Amino acid sequence: MKEQSPNKQKKQKGNEAPNHMSLKNILGGDILANDFFKRQTSLLILIMVLTILYIDNRYTSQQELIEIDRLKKELTDIKYDALTRSSELMEKSRQSRIEEYISTGDSPLETSTNRPYLIKKD
Repeated sequence: MKEQSPNKQKKQKGNEAPNHMSLKNILGGDILANDFFKRQTSLLILIMVLTILYIDNRYTSQQELIEIDRLKKELTDIKYDALTRSSELMEKSRQSRIEEYISTGDSPLETSTNRPYLIKKD
């Protein structure tokens, strides 16, 4: 009778995990029965938690950047609106426009012919 090599004896036992990694072992879940993964379970869980936190942090920062861009656009629109209103006010408050309004309307106001003077308080 032929003697079997030690490798064949290990394969026949079936209780021990195989030394080589194959796609069948990975998909079948045999890789999780490996002693290495049993010892490193807490480290693997920590890595998974940190990965989830990293993804969440990136998502949150992207949402904040979108909000910042929206607020910058809104601020620019408000600045342009304020500039427009300021120029309209400047146009309406010019002396020539006021004199034109007074002369065409039924207002009892007239343009002053006297020079302005300062009133000093004692």
